[in-house]
Amino acid sequence: MTSHGSNLVYEDIEAEGHLIDSNILARMMSGIVELDGDFEVLSFEIGRGNESTSKMVMRVRGRNGEHLTEMLKMLHGLGVVPAHPGNVALEPAPADGVFPEGFYVTTNLETLVRIDGVWCPVWGTEMDLGICVDAEAKRAWGVPLSQVKKGDMIAVGQVGIRVTSQERLREREEFEFMNSTVSSEKPKAQIIRQAATILRETKERGKAAIAVVGPAVIHTGAAEHLERLVRGGYISVLFGGNAVATHDIESALYGTSLGIDMKTGLPVPAGHEHHLRAINQIHACGSIREAVDEGVLTSGLMHALVETDTPFVLAGSIRDDGPLPDVITDTMAAQEAMRPWCQEAGACLMMSTMLHSIATGNMLPAAVTTICVDINPAVVTKLSDRGSFQTIGIITDVGLFLRLLADELEC
Repeated sequence: MTSHGSNLVYEDIEAEGHLIDSNILARMMSGIVELDGDFEVLSFEIGRGNESTSKMVMRVRGRNGEHLTEMLKMLHGLGVVPAHPGNVALEPAPADGVFPEGFYVTTNLETLVRIDGVWCPVWGTEMDLGICVDAEAKRAWGVPLSQVKKGDMIAVGQVGIRVTSQERLREREEFEFMNSTVSSEKPKAQIIRQAATILRETKERGKAAIAVVGPAVIHTGAAEHLERLVRGGYISVLFGGNAVATHDIESALYGTSLGIDMKTGLPVPAGHEHHLRAINQIHACGSIREAVDEGVLTSGLMHALVETDTPFVLAGSIRDDGPLPDVITDTMAAQEAMRPWCQEAGACLMMSTMLHSIATGNMLPAAVTTICVDINPAVVTKLSDRGSFQTIGIITDVGLFLRLLADELEC
């Protein structure tokens, strides 16, 4: 940080990548202007071809150190680094579950830290973690607040930390329009064909495809179509809560969901008891898998998951009845069960569950293609508002979407 006449201070920064066609340059400049700052482009090398990257050096000026730091934080999230970077600063965690003051908070972008002049990747990229560093081994990894231990060396400040801004998917330009403003008027058939292509590519690459599922999938009668995707090998793991599993099992055992007959759409006598009776039967067996093995549970989505050995993670909440014996009621333990899948995922399909979708989105690296389907536009846009900007939003009925998607994949 350098003084520059009239009490202004400045910092020279560098940016490299597809700065123009990925809109990074425009976001940098508009962000500085919005924060009432000033900039001067010192050099700009424009890539000569479609696959070539551009490189720019820019001087950013602020009224004072605090104002300049505010702008640099904004630019840091776009992949900008100081023109003359230093090594990452480290401080020990003062206690278990406590980060040192001024700790660096991660994003879902690919991140590197500079250790003894060497840029080292940070393993486990996701939002809202700290960075733990073993300088001797030149290793760095994301660590949740709940797991940090006293004495762990934690990255502080922003010096020596670089993020790689998420750029346009150049090899998949036909999906570009899906990342624009969420709208219910987009052509559904085209979107579903492209969603099917994403799942096919994910399966072919041997990457995991996560399905994050809310109980509306059961209530709308869409579970049979999601089951087709499971049996077709397009779903690697299911994330949900107590409700989606309970109402699927209720439907299999009693033909109802929330006491509503799945065939007629009408309430049945004492139907409000069915979900609790379903939970009770699974408890009597010991688990969902044991209910399948004993022949108690013979159909439905959860039955298909067990039969195909497709893992599932059911995270509990304060509103759960029962819950089912498979539900993880410790939220930190549920996070830890979900986290490895998020780090290995190639695609994520989020359907009609706002809270579980946001939770999963917080753990997904930005490079994971994420499709969020909901009839409510607010659910889809909320994911982007909370930082999961890689999310493709589809405003439609989840039952229609899953049926057409399964048909497109010929499951």
